[in-house]
Amino acid sequence: MASRAHEQALAAMLSHLALSFDGAILGAALAYAAVRSFLSYTANSKSLAKIRKAPSLSVSDLRSILQNHDQDNQNQEQRLVIVRGQVEAKSAVDGSGKKSLGDSNVLLSHESGDKAVILQRTQTCIYNEWKGFFGWTSDLRSIFGRSLKEQETTFLRTVPFTLVEGGQWPQSDYVIVNMDGSRHPLPLTMVYHQLQPIVASRYTFIQALFGHEYPVGVLHEEKILPLGKRISAIGICTSEDGIPEIKSCKDLPYFLADMTKDQMVEDLAIKVRILLWSGIVLGSLSVGVLGFAVMRNWNKWKAWRQRRSRSRLPAANPYHQ
Repeated sequence: MASRAHEQALAAMLSHLALSFDGAILGAALAYAAVRSFLSYTANSKSLAKIRKAPSLSVSDLRSILQNHDQDNQNQEQRLVIVRGQVEAKSAVDGSGKKSLGDSNVLLSHESGDKAVILQRTQTCIYNEWKGFFGWTSDLRSIFGRSLKEQETTFLRTVPFTLVEGGQWPQSDYVIVNMDGSRHPLPLTMVYHQLQPIVASRYTFIQALFGHEYPVGVLHEEKILPLGKRISAIGICTSEDGIPEIKSCKDLPYFLADMTKDQMVEDLAIKVRILLWSGIVLGSLSVGVLGFAVMRNWNKWKAWRQRRSRSRLPAANPYHQ
């Protein structure tokens, strides 16, 4: 009950703050959101232009492209490329491009038994809420408290890997994928997904009775980047001892993806349009709300000045003829 009262007080305080000064705070918040939308629109528009200009190459074309770039001494932006190939462990390829017999540097999925170069295990504790017999529920946490609904633990392992042309061995061309510094989403494949229910206790019943959240289960997930999967890599391509290497570009929203270049362009173009119209709508709302707040406060200020000027006028003398 105390938690419910605190949440109601916090919701009332936020509502009062948003509508204070005749909505000026709400207008400022909408203006801030509009500015953020326009900044994100600008950044994504630049990324879209870079992706459109980037050449889409096969693994076998990279060596000749890099040689031409080194001869022309071109800058980093002009070395931005999109390459598509099949995932292969770096340990499976030696300097001559022949497949190695050892698989010591390949990860193995515990659930599916598939070989992979990236393995991610996630455990998520899922919470639920019930209104209870008295109709109480944590409304504020339902809106703002997603982090309170799920507590997630992630374990990630990677091994060095490459992209190869595909087909039969031996492979004469491959590109090393450099994952250092990359925080981009990964094109992982789900191989295990199971929800393990948590047995309810007396304490759980009491929590549900008063409308508090309570754990209902633990979700176990395992995702991998399997060997042989065909993906795209977009980033800065360089040559290390004559071997092509690609690393992520922090200005782009993609690095490794299932999508082709055309699909990336289409996906990002939709996002850019959404951000543009979001900025326009939020900006228009903020102008309207701020304009209303300015007019209301201007009228209040004029009324206050008139009252003050009347109070300063000398009182009339009833005996004055």
